[in-house]
Amino acid sequence: MRLYAISDLHLGIPANRAALEALPSFPDDWLIVAGDVGETQAHLQLCLDVLTRRFAQVIWVPGNHDLWTVLGETLRGVAKYQRLVEICRAYGVLTPEDAYVRWPGAGPPTLIAPLFMLYDYTLAPLGLDPAAALEWAAAADTICADEHVLWPDPYPSRAAWCQARCAATAARLEQIDPAFHTILVSHFPLHPATVWLPAIPRFSIWCGTVLTRDWHLRFRARAVVSGHLHIPMSRVIDGVRFEEVSFGHPQQRRFHALQPCLREILPGPQL
Repeated sequence: MRLYAISDLHLGIPANRAALEALPSFPDDWLIVAGDVGETQAHLQLCLDVLTRRFAQVIWVPGNHDLWTVLGETLRGVAKYQRLVEICRAYGVLTPEDAYVRWPGAGPPTLIAPLFMLYDYTLAPLGLDPAAALEWAAAADTICADEHVLWPDPYPSRAAWCQARCAATAARLEQIDPAFHTILVSHFPLHPATVWLPAIPRFSIWCGTVLTRDWHLRFRARAVVSGHLHIPMSRVIDGVRFEEVSFGHPQQRRFHALQPCLREILPGPQL
């Protein structure tokens, strides 16, 4: 029994939809889908219709694209997120709003914790407030489409939504029995050191928050799973594996089939 992970399926791209539909079955295994399935509810439904027939259990967290209000979507902010959670639950898929589930495979007792925190523009040079951070990114001709299509309603800003999610999530993680390890799952990187963007370094301000930088130690993570960067990689920080698991755009990846891009999280490699 294995736990796999993938993110950034971007099913608005025909080649990515074909790769999803060609994926073989893994009837004994679980799959983490770490956000950016697509931009619409229909993209999420297509994804889950396929993956819930291929895997024993699917676990989902939202990415920024999932929360966009485009292509005929009308729901915004929290309302859009809640609708995506409803869709997942209709398929039996676990979300950040559900109880953390115990991994039934071999190894020490471990809870899989799907998380949703967004970003707050703090992954920028010290001392920059959100407005200054946006100016710093724009000075390098870097701007995220989220600024125009990801609404934080009813929060006053995406940063405020992020900070509220971080506070509530940390309080919930604190309640986990100390005898349990965790697999922390987020679309956005949880540690600033994993935000590696050589082509667009100032995009970092849309890649998480400093509020989560110690969560891998604080919450006894065996591994931390994220996407968003479209640069698949594995790193070890403080003895904990950090796995970026993006599928991404066709021109960005080595493999065009989905199966070789699935990352094994558990049992995983021995450190």
